Amino acid sequence: MRNRITTQTPNILPAGVLNTEFKTSIINHLIPNTVIKLPEILFITTFPPRECGIATYSQDLIKSLNNKFKNSFNIKICALESDAEKHHYEEPVKYILNTDEPDSFSNLSEKINANNSIQIVLLQHEFGLFRNNEAHLIQFLYKIEKPSIIVFHTVLPNPNDSLKENVQVIGQLAHSIIVMTNSAALILKNDYGVDSEKISVIPHGTHLVPHSDKELLKEEYNLSGKKILSTFGLLNSGKSIETTLDAMPSIIKENNDVLFLIIGKTHPSVVKVEGEKYRMMLDEKIQSLQLQNHVLFVNSFLPLPQLLDFLQLTDIYLFTSKDPNQAVSGTFSYAMSCGCPIVSTPIPHACEVLSDGAGIIIDFGNSKQLAKEVNRLLLDNKLRKNISANGLHKIVPTAWENSAIAHAFLFDKIGDENLTLEYKIPEINLDHIKRLTTDFGMIQFSIINQPDSESGYTIDDNARAMVAMCEHFELTKDKTDLEYIKIYLNFITSCLQDDGSFLNYVDEDGDFTDQNYETNLEDSNGRAIWALGCLISFASVLPGSLVEKAKKTLERASVNVLKMHSTRAMAFVIKGLYYVNTKEKSQQNTIIIKELADRMIQMYKHESKPNWNWFESYLTYGNSILPEAMLCAYLSTGDTNYKAVAKNSFDFLLGKIFKDNSIKVISNKGWLLKNNSAKIRAIGGEQPIDIAYTILALSKFSKAFNDPEYKRKIKIAFSWFLGNNHLHQIIYNPCTGGCYDGLEDTYVNLNQGAESTVSYLMSRLCIEKNTRKSFLNALNGSQKELYSKVNHKKTLA
Repeated sequence: MRNRITTQTPNILPAGVLNTEFKTSIINHLIPNTVIKLPEILFITTFPPRECGIATYSQDLIKSLNNKFKNSFNIKICALESDAEKHHYEEPVKYILNTDEPDSFSNLSEKINANNSIQIVLLQHEFGLFRNNEAHLIQFLYKIEKPSIIVFHTVLPNPNDSLKENVQVIGQLAHSIIVMTNSAALILKNDYGVDSEKISVIPHGTHLVPHSDKELLKEEYNLSGKKILSTFGLLNSGKSIETTLDAMPSIIKENNDVLFLIIGKTHPSVVKVEGEKYRMMLDEKIQSLQLQNHVLFVNSFLPLPQLLDFLQLTDIYLFTSKDPNQAVSGTFSYAMSCGCPIVSTPIPHACEVLSDGAGIIIDFGNSKQLAKEVNRLLLDNKLRKNISANGLHKIVPTAWENSAIAHAFLFDKIGDENLTLEYKIPEINLDHIKRLTTDFGMIQFSIINQPDSESGYTIDDNARAMVAMCEHFELTKDKTDLEYIKIYLNFITSCLQDDGSFLNYVDEDGDFTDQNYETNLEDSNGRAIWALGCLISFASVLPGSLVEKAKKTLERASVNVLKMHSTRAMAFVIKGLYYVNTKEKSQQNTIIIKELADRMIQMYKHESKPNWNWFESYLTYGNSILPEAMLCAYLSTGDTNYKAVAKNSFDFLLGKIFKDNSIKVISNKGWLLKNNSAKIRAIGGEQPIDIAYTILALSKFSKAFNDPEYKRKIKIAFSWFLGNNHLHQIIYNPCTGGCYDGLEDTYVNLNQGAESTVSYLMSRLCIEKNTRKSFLNALNGSQKELYSKVNHKKTLA
């Protein structure tokens, strides 16, 4: 794979600073119209307004690709139709392929070959779509002169000779094949003899959701007091809804407050053949079993937000398909992502994703089993919660964002050099920051994205949060930020002791815990001073009362700073006092900076050697703050010794963590030792805080040394959050505004605690600040005046 992944700067102007109307007007005024010709990826697929699973799948995938990448490719659509299925489409549908017309295949291949912009053709394959025209499809694939990707939505085991031959030929003509389960990949390999090198497993995508309060949602939809069972999808007899209906009397006997929601209209293709025969049969069964008060049809094709609401309020999701060869189901993928415990029949997809306690499998058509398992779940809240959590850890990695990354990497692999992937930077989202913050401070941990109040609070998290919110306020002038800054500052000051030291750990009741007396708190004290100094440096934009309180707290804490000997604690203190000096230079602060920097110089001289330019005999956590502190010491004092050590040590560190346009920070599974630095590095154990500290340091070094390589590495480091890591999965959750707690060897830790979430925000704000600076530097005098007027108008608004 070519290593050409970059990060796209956000929309020229900083997100959150101007609204869309202002952005558009100023960009049109300042920047000449430029047409960028991007490679086209042509999707051949059913597409809305056609109502079918593949149409919805393609719409979600295309939306996620466009949201995830920018200036990388243009996606165009060729809509699959038939004589019985014709629709009116909006952009981006460019072509129509009528599968009932043989000439339509040849005409499309000619158009594709004549269009030099089309670089890759991706075809969504389902046997029902090409039931009578597989031969024409094969001729089409043979004729097109562009690389092709075939997505098999169904892979049937034990094929007859005709089916086997067709799939084998398609497999030979395709440049790449996508399936959604490992079992489907094995069938293609073993039953059809398809080259395994061509096969990629990209699971069915699913939506990230905020996991809203279940009871509040029930209240909103007039379902309060009900235990909700649900199933959804376009109705047809293959869904075997009657399996659940036959189980309902036994369920109601133990849970009289249960309500079964059947969400979805009848499949349009079924309606054309048999009308509403299946739904009428279900309705008759409901009447005969006297289930009228316990079953509700939601007879519509719900908009996505409403569908996700229904799934989030569901207590148990039921999937009762009677087709053992149904390879994949997007319906229970969506349900799992909404936190629903799943009871499912054993289709291959279910057997894979519901293993290891992530769900419950029952036999096909076994109503007795279904009733037993549903009753067991309804009567055991803890079991439901455990299955929900296990299911989330299984399904969240298949989020549409990760599906988009996997598809884009495949495009990059088979496309030509004109296809360069650029990540789109998400808009700033403070939702999870605010969710984690109480009137007392920022809660330390989350379970998934739900704040865990029992984990209490730390000065570490509140210090970092205060730094981030000060940066955000300077950029946006959002007055609601001030209340949060005040909360974090109050928390920090409440941790200050009579001797000028800070305690770190506070329980949910606001009491200091015993951990404060069992742990070395120097680093925490250093972080507090860094945060206070940072706040003081924003004195020109912050209320004087906040600044004065920070100054008084820092003055009381400064009596202890020279007692610190932890390398990182000294580095944080240097950074904090450096920020104070940028506002009003203090001889006393400069003396302290020199004293601590000289200690770090001595450590560096003691440990460094030709292949180890570092302050310690190991690289552990938060490494970037050490060279950054030395640079701050140089900027405060002008001592060029500090500058030299700063650059030498930082460049040494960067050489250890950057490679091939990606970053891999030191793993907490195994520190990098001076005397064993050549050993194989541990996979996983990478934490957002190390990425954040690296980005902050790179920004400062870029400004001080005007080296474009530092700027380039900022983009690479930030793309780690967006999927440019060894798992190619997102670490930042754009739905919640939270950041996952860590990148491990085979999985991402989905908990979104304070440290990781604030680390992402600090990184994102650094990108934003640099983008604004670059933009303003590129403007001439009159353009800057116009920008200032528009931005002032937004601030007043």
